[in-house]
Amino acid sequence: MAKAVKANLKLKIKGGQANAAPPVGSTLGQHGVNMMDFITPFNDATKDIMGQDVTVHITIYEDRTMDWRYVGTPTDDRIRKALGIQKGSGRPN
Repeated sequence: MAKAVKANLKLKIKGGQANAAPPVGSTLGQHGVNMMDFITPFNDATKDIMGQDVTVHITIYEDRTMDWRYVGTPTDDRIRKALGIQKGSGRPN
């Protein structure tokens, strides 16, 4: 039988730089999971993209275990990097 899901989370974290400070610590802490069970494997898996924003999907189960996967850098960040700009227009069209 499948585990009962308690929460599905989606976070934007810098690759290789997750720590117990917000948003990671406070988000995982409120669901009662051990944040170090996420932080250490995440930092190891994303050390090759250090400092880039990474979208992470975390599934937390009722027994306080979790599964996670990162899906890469958001598209808007990739577009801005390719164009060599820091942020979008300050004025709407």
